[in-house]
Amino acid sequence: MTTSLVCASHSPLLYCYAKPPEDWEALVAAYKARETAVQEFDADLVVAFGADHFNGFFLKLMPAFCVGLKATAVGDIGGFEGALNVPSGTATDIVNFMRQNDIDPAVSTDMTIDHAFSQTINNMLGGLAAKPVVPIFINAIAEPFVPFRRTRLMGEAVGRYAAGLGGRVLFLASGGMSHNPRRYYPELGDGPPEVTAWQLSGGDDPQSLSPDQWIELLEVMHHEGAEMIVRGERTAADMKLNAEADERFLEVLCSNRLEEFDTWDPHALVKEAGIGSMELHTWIAAAAAHRAAGGSAPVSDFYSVAPELGIAAGIVHGD
Repeated sequence: MTTSLVCASHSPLLYCYAKPPEDWEALVAAYKARETAVQEFDADLVVAFGADHFNGFFLKLMPAFCVGLKATAVGDIGGFEGALNVPSGTATDIVNFMRQNDIDPAVSTDMTIDHAFSQTINNMLGGLAAKPVVPIFINAIAEPFVPFRRTRLMGEAVGRYAAGLGGRVLFLASGGMSHNPRRYYPELGDGPPEVTAWQLSGGDDPQSLSPDQWIELLEVMHHEGAEMIVRGERTAADMKLNAEADERFLEVLCSNRLEEFDTWDPHALVKEAGIGSMELHTWIAAAAAHRAAGGSAPVSDFYSVAPELGIAAGIVHGD
């Protein structure tokens, strides 16, 4: 059994920026190099750790972790629409193994995912259905926050399961680094009533937006946001792009000192590096899985503060 690890930032603004960041060519080259390496690795199984932006998971029922036995991606901005190739038997085996090892994920027989999964899966693998993929959702947007320790332990359980398999397994994480997309995904009660109702109910509340209206709203707002950034109306500070916080995270991650994350305070990280920094849960889970399966420490391929994309962008890998 051989494993590989890839953690990569995502952003809708990669597809609707009003101006490319200064190091755009280096960023594109780094993503392309990692995509090529992933496709050369030719995984037999991909375990993808991702979050959500109120497209598949809502506050009426927000699990800490959820494993998809089947999954379909919506066509939100920055995302790719279509069905994943989920091996349901393997996904069920992972759930059973996790529960036997004191981790209790929820299960979805029809998971809806958005760009938090689909952008990285599509680009790294060459299509949503190009490889067998088991998606594992982590709540990275809503309180009560998931403790980083629980995410590490969850990832380790997945890695121990993978260690018992033959073939090649890729652990893929999507999200981060520092950014604060509260303009698009406000804290509960801070947005218009129809947005709050959507966040709570996913369309069940009569006051809520419909799924199509939500996706249309995000499309319009992200194009507006891209223009606001270029005009200087949204700054790196507004978006909580924080190189110091990101470098501290990368130093711990790439040293494989994953237990140090156990003591990190999610609220403190959100204050410092934005709500988008909670997506780094996916990196912790994937790195923990890779380490538990016998993989090497992560290596940083690329990092840049990219205000034009609304994110600080990072890529790491491990063999």
